[in-house]
Parts: sequence; C-alpha cells; structure tokens
Amino acid sequence: MQPATAKWYDRRDSVFVEFCVEDSKDVKVNFDKSKFVFGCVSGTDNIKQQNTVDLFGEIDPKDSKYRRTDRSVLLCLRKAEAGKSWPRLTKDKTKSNWLSVDFNNWKDWEDDSEDDLSSFDKFSEMMNTIGREDVPDLDGAGEEHDSADSDDEQMPDLE
Repeated sequence: MQPATAKWYDRRDSVFVEFCVEDSKDVKVNFDKSKFVFGCVSGTDNIKQQNTVDLFGEIDPKDSKYRRTDRSVLLCLRKAEAGKSWPRLTKDKTKSNWLSVDFNNWKDWEDDSEDDLSSFDKFSEMMNTIGREDVPDLDGAGEEHDSADSDDEQMPDLE
C-alpha cells in the first residue's frame, strides 16, 4: 500500500484535494471533522493506494463530497469555519512527498468581494452535472451543430 499523489488548493468556504490516480477502482473516502481517509486501487497493475490526512482545520463531513473521473479523484472539503484561510492542508507542518499545492487553481481569496461566497454552490452544481447528458448549452443557443451543418454556412468576409 502506498500513498496517492495529490495536489490541493484553498477557497473561502472549501478546500479542494485532487488525487492523481488514473483508472481508479474501489474508491473509498471517509470524511471526519478533523481528517479524511482516501483509498483506491489504480492503474492496470491494480496498485493499492491509501492516504490518511489529519487536516489543518475542521470540515463539515456531511457537506464534503468527492467525484471520480478516469484521471483523478477530486475531493471538496467543506470548511466548518468559512472565511478562515488554511496555510497548509495538513495539521503537521512536515512536508509530505506525495502532496503539493495546486498553483493553477490557487487564488488569494482573502481580498475578494463577498460575491464569491457562492463558489461552493457553483462547484456542487458542476459536480452534479458531470456525466449527465442534459447539461445546459453554455452559449444559450440550444441548437446542436455537426460537421455537415458547417459546410452549408458561409463565413463572413472579414476584409
């Protein structure tokens, strides 16, 4: 058994942890108010991976979620105390070689306006629609286009 590689980032009301495990099976996540346990079997070699993480702060286990994809497992840990920054994911200050900061998603939210407070709700909605076929059309047109349609339409001359 070995730990799975993960990256994490902090938001106003949630902490996100993405475990980079491809082709995961038997995914199990147990949330507790001060820790979580992640486990799965991954890859074609069926490697057993498990991480037990004692958290920097407390979370709401009932409101925390996870979503499995073919390439990773994303955890959304709902903070028990929204608005409190987490300088690190773990309770201990020691560096874990399997954990890194997700700088692509990191954001200094402490200076943000109150408009971003609904980010967890937006994330929850996105998580619930992943994999569904009735996801609303983002451009609002509501029309389906295929490659045959594009041959009939002429692009306007830009000159």
